[in-house]
Amino acid sequence: MIGPALADRLRVQLDAAAHSEPVSQDSSVTVHEEVSETYRRLVIVAPDIARRAMPGQFVMLTVPGRERVLLPRPMAIHRRRPEDGTIELIYGVVGRGTQALAEVETGSQILVTGPLGRGYEIPAAEGPLLLLGRGIGVCAFMTVAEDAADRAIETTAVLSARTSRRVIGEDDCRELGVRSIAVHDDDGSSDPDALAGRLIADFDPRPPRAIFVCGSSRLTLLAARLGERWGSAVQVSLEAHMACGIGYCHGCAAPVPADPSREGPLVCVDGPVFDVVGASA
Repeated sequence: MIGPALADRLRVQLDAAAHSEPVSQDSSVTVHEEVSETYRRLVIVAPDIARRAMPGQFVMLTVPGRERVLLPRPMAIHRRRPEDGTIELIYGVVGRGTQALAEVETGSQILVTGPLGRGYEIPAAEGPLLLLGRGIGVCAFMTVAEDAADRAIETTAVLSARTSRRVIGEDDCRELGVRSIAVHDDDGSSDPDALAGRLIADFDPRPPRAIFVCGSSRLTLLAARLGERWGSAVQVSLEAHMACGIGYCHGCAAPVPADPSREGPLVCVDGPVFDVVGASA
């Protein structure tokens, strides 16, 4: 949950790249497996989405054949593989919708709509990138790591979780050549003050040009604090319950100061990524 102190610092990315036109299609499930005691990995064939999705965008999944699940579920695009025409999603089983999704078998068809929302933007200025994610929030920025790897941009990803067994993204970082720092509550390494000291020691000599964050208000506040110290741009991806994902239902109002001349902002279309103001020089 984003508190008032942080909400006052969030702004819509008015200069963000235009949205990709979303598509809806029945897609084949090629992989559906457990990746930890908490999370499952879902790979689906969606060539148009894999090719057009920008970093930080998401899809809406409609669980097939489950009358008790009426609404689609929003899922961050964790990885895109245009060469295979697939996208990869990671989710936790936390409620009725995701429990029904966990029962979908490999080879099944599933309705997917996307890519949706405004994503992260990698600044043109030179310098490394810092990614901060907690739990499933790591999935929101792994596509940033993909684009950074393609452009040979030095990137560090902090992967935070409640326990060491719940850390996700280490295999992805190894594949992409991204430095990863796993922290968790088991040993206190995920504590924001402890993490701040570690990152300040690492990055003070050469600060990141941008910080991308998702999954925790404490991490977002830390990102804002570090952004002010280093003069780095900070972008946060917000999580929200959504009914449509395309702005029709207005059910995901963002905790962001509104322009009185327009309705919103909404997490699904004006976000999920917002700028944290006052965090860059």
